[in-house]
Amino acid sequence: MSGKKRKQADIALSDQAIEWLVLLHSGKAGDVDRAAFAAWRERSPEHALAAEEAETIWHGLGVVGNEARGRGRRVTTRRALLGSAGVVFLGAAAYRSGLLGPALFADYTTGMGEQRTETLPDGSTVRLNARTALSFDFTPGRRSLTLYYGQATFSVTHDPSRPFVVAAANGSTQAIGTVFDVNMRPAEVVVTVVEGTVAVSTDGTGGERVMASANHQVRYAIGHALHAEAVDAESETAWRRGKLIFNGKPLGEVVAEIRRYRGGEIVILSNRLRALKVTGVFDLNDPDAILRTIEATLPVRISYLPLVTILR
Repeated sequence: MSGKKRKQADIALSDQAIEWLVLLHSGKAGDVDRAAFAAWRERSPEHALAAEEAETIWHGLGVVGNEARGRGRRVTTRRALLGSAGVVFLGAAAYRSGLLGPALFADYTTGMGEQRTETLPDGSTVRLNARTALSFDFTPGRRSLTLYYGQATFSVTHDPSRPFVVAAANGSTQAIGTVFDVNMRPAEVVVTVVEGTVAVSTDGTGGERVMASANHQVRYAIGHALHAEAVDAESETAWRRGKLIFNGKPLGEVVAEIRRYRGGEIVILSNRLRALKVTGVFDLNDPDAILRTIEATLPVRISYLPLVTILR
């Protein structure tokens, strides 16, 4: 079968699968219909993949899916549903990339897979990881920076008369002549000290601060106490050398890192999978190799769909 005919056949199956979902979610389907759909998806691996793709897109649509269900007998095709899904996923991606949201006010931004180094007005430098947004406000008495999202490493020029403070989420990090990394993850902020010393504080702590020196890391999140722990700072900031190094990292954290360098969404379907430990050294130029290694070494199955990659 030619590539063109194969593509048409796949799209035809996807359209059929979507029509099945429209029927099953219409409120008019009975046990006979559900059994018929189950039999349809078991006809071949291609039928099963089409059903899985349709279900993923459908459940990812939310309100858009409800609108599709209200169309009555109107035909809902793969193209139409993918178009609606594209609006949803691209809207989320636009927010994360800064086209919508805080990066509109940022001085520096990076996109997917992009890294750059900038020199600040005081001579300090900042290395921005992929998908990062940062702004600065330097005055005669203070050097203030805000990390809206992403990750950055700061090499700070010593100036005791002007504190160098990076705000991220509900906390801030003050440098004391140092090199340090701030990583805004989905559920927490991680500060890693490469050289020197930093002081980390969070909102609502009454001025309490945690001091951390080289090869130490401080994590903070809303409702959690501050604490410092020993780490290998060079491994934790290996992204600056084009590598990702994981030593028993939870899969959820690993996926959060991969998202910086790869298009589309990555979804983990259970907390059990998020807790699986990942160990290895990976090249940032090939983020899909990380996923392939995860599938080969852990009890994880990966499905690659047009707009989303599913780990289950």
